[in-house]
Amino acid sequence: MKKEATAEKTSKKGMSLKNMTKSSVWDLQENDIFRMLESGVKDSEIKENLRHYTDIVRSAFTVEELKEDDKALKQKYTKQGYKVSSVKMGEDSKLILAIKKRPIMRVTDLTYENIRHITATKLIEVLDRNFGGGWDSLSQSIQDIIESGFDISTTTLPKDRLHKKGGMYEKKVADGYEVLEVAKGTWVEAIFAKLKPETIKPRMVHDVRDVDAEEDEDEDVEIEDNYNSPDEDDDILDEPNDDDITEDNYRTTFAIESDPDEDAESLSDYIADE
Repeated sequence: MKKEATAEKTSKKGMSLKNMTKSSVWDLQENDIFRMLESGVKDSEIKENLRHYTDIVRSAFTVEELKEDDKALKQKYTKQGYKVSSVKMGEDSKLILAIKKRPIMRVTDLTYENIRHITATKLIEVLDRNFGGGWDSLSQSIQDIIESGFDISTTTLPKDRLHKKGGMYEKKVADGYEVLEVAKGTWVEAIFAKLKPETIKPRMVHDVRDVDAEEDEDEDVEIEDNYNSPDEDDDILDEPNDDDITEDNYRTTFAIESDPDEDAESLSDYIADE
């Protein structure tokens, strides 16, 4: 657990406004955003395109600009869960912002960008808060989003059989799945969820050295031009011999005798007979 926390901390420190995406922004917290803004506005390119970067931030955070540096107003936003701070934009100007991470409370809050940034436990909480009819009660679009980040499987059994020793429930839990049980009368639907391992798509490496070597080899090869040189067989073609193909020893057409057994007048008749 400590190693994972250290890796996450390192990842956040290495992130900047320039390499932030609508997916990676979900790994950040309010303090991270303020830190990135503070260092980012010193970059003229970022400052000129600040609207673009704040739009990415807004995909995962609610951002409010406070027009006045008023203590009562700051306290109001703080009570609502916002982190309030100022960002120095220049020597004589500053931007006062109230920022709050968007909560994932309902299934409609789930997106392709944030689905891999929640745990299976959090997913089960969200499903439990919205469920009623089981997995099939979710729209296909929500199911697709969830399954893009999690392995999902379900089973519906009588209550007394669901937790049977050695059954699917026990095996799934032992394999690290989180489970949500949805009561359906005397039966229970169990929804199992486990975060999918992140896969890295292989990239083709283009080795320029190999290409240069091939080009060098091609340059060393000398191709003899025999296009205009006399053909060895030219003399033979001038004098015909017994092996030459002539009109007397070669037929260009041949006759096909009809089979008396084939009475079908057309292809459709033949197929019908079959």
